[in-house]
Amino acid sequence: MIKFKKTALATAIMATAISLSPVTAQAADDEQTVDKGKASLSFRYRYEMVDQANFAKDANASTLLTRLNYKTADYNGWRFFIEVDNVTEIWGDHYNAGAGNTPNRTQYPVVADPTGTEINQAWVSFQFNDKASTTLGRQRILLDNQRFVGGVGWRQNEQTYDALSFDFNIADSRLFMAYVDHVNRIFGEDVPAGDHDNQTLLANWHKTWAGKHHIKAYYYGIDNDDAPVFSTNTLGFGYNTHFDVGAQKFKMAVEYASQSDADNNPVNYDADYWRLDVAVTFNNGEIFAGQEILEGSDQQSGASFRTPLATLHAFNGWADQFLSTPDVGIVDTFIGVKGQLNGWGWQAKYHQFDREAGSGQLGTELNLSLSKKLNEKAGILFKAADYSADSHSQDTQKLWFMFSYKL
Repeated sequence: MIKFKKTALATAIMATAISLSPVTAQAADDEQTVDKGKASLSFRYRYEMVDQANFAKDANASTLLTRLNYKTADYNGWRFFIEVDNVTEIWGDHYNAGAGNTPNRTQYPVVADPTGTEINQAWVSFQFNDKASTTLGRQRILLDNQRFVGGVGWRQNEQTYDALSFDFNIADSRLFMAYVDHVNRIFGEDVPAGDHDNQTLLANWHKTWAGKHHIKAYYYGIDNDDAPVFSTNTLGFGYNTHFDVGAQKFKMAVEYASQSDADNNPVNYDADYWRLDVAVTFNNGEIFAGQEILEGSDQQSGASFRTPLATLHAFNGWADQFLSTPDVGIVDTFIGVKGQLNGWGWQAKYHQFDREAGSGQLGTELNLSLSKKLNEKAGILFKAADYSADSHSQDTQKLWFMFSYKL
């Protein structure tokens, strides 16, 4: 059964889509809009193993994501898009899908890939001109590197947003704004943690000049009715650039954000975020290093910097031991190397996690990956993560194999 959360905005989305969709048009040109639309079918199989010290059994998750979508051709500036996802267990169900999805499997570590069929996206858009557009409906919102707002695309059930958004592009700058009524989280609609009602405002601006200087500014006012601790106001700025020295290219990025509690949040706090990245390229590879700091407190519970809408798997280690910022905050110091060899992409990265408030180490982690695009339609990925706990969480090892195919 396909699930679609009946929020007020969701109802408006479907009503608008039905009234504006070219499917209802009678003229020949309108029918061609449907005929010339584009459909897509893709598959993503993944095996994930989790060995976590505080569980008697290892998790072995074998799941298949099947995604079908359709987008109409342009009709006087209008377009309609719908996307349906299905996640199915294959060859066993020896894992805990998390958030109460599998209450009879708590002997296993969490692999947050619940099964089911859902409408992942359903939106109607209007292109005012070549510089401005608006979208109403269930949509994907990916801002910057997804550190603050993303789709959690690594998981089989993607995070999407019921929202009204506006996109303005002028010269080398872009302004994106959205009002979010509902967040469809990775846990699915069978559990409360999978659906959060919001009255959230997102604003993101960035500009590029001289081909190598990039600045950004953003404001994210999150008002979460179902998880008050996620209600925050975040204001941030960032800059990145690159320059050549001989045959080498150097890259540098800095970012700062300030956050405070908002609306129904029961905790009164202020916290800051800092990030520094540096990198140098060599032949077909790159050496990179940096530090990310999410401020916390050793005096007040729940007073740490939070990123509830982020694609968290991409940050603070692939073992996912810091999906919630500890009360004492995080100082994530990392170094890595990545590159290409004979069509294979590879990466190795090491993290050291320390307390931001007070002193002491939280843990360390090693991440490894190997990937290859087999052809224009298929690709494979191998990944591994080894987290060694000190004062946070438990020793955790994870292995992944993934095969993707798009028709």
